Amino acid sequence: TTEPPRKKPDPVTSETVVIWGLRLWQVVGIFAIFVLAVIITLCCIFKCRIPRTKKEIEARYAQRQAAKSYADKLDTVPPLSELTEIPGGTSPQVAEEKKEEVPTVSGKVDKAQGKKDGSKSTKKKDGEK
Repeated sequence: TTEPPRKKPDPVTSETVVIWGLRLWQVVGIFAIFVLAVIITLCCIFKCRIPRTKKEIEARYAQRQAAKSYADKLDTVPPLSELTEIPGGTSPQVAEEKKEEVPTVSGKVDKAQGKKDGSKSTKKKDGEK
């Protein structure tokens, strides 16, 4: 038989078009980026960490115990308002002092002369006549 030999397929290289017009190296790069993104996301969600030393584990445990005991002690402390007076807050003594009228110079002069608020209108009437 004199059939021509079968043609060998082209060798696969990095420039071979694989899918959707993308070359092999582009497809491999996109796949690698996707896998890396999945690994990073899983590590962030599940907080996967590099194995720690025994010293680091013990230090972390001591830190958690200290934080827990501090939180327990903090719960037993009464509110700040019960411990001290709040600066700028109103207490009964301060409220009484505020009710008192603050004397002014004109008020003192009017008291000394025995005049009241109506005296101003009498001055105007005297001036108009």
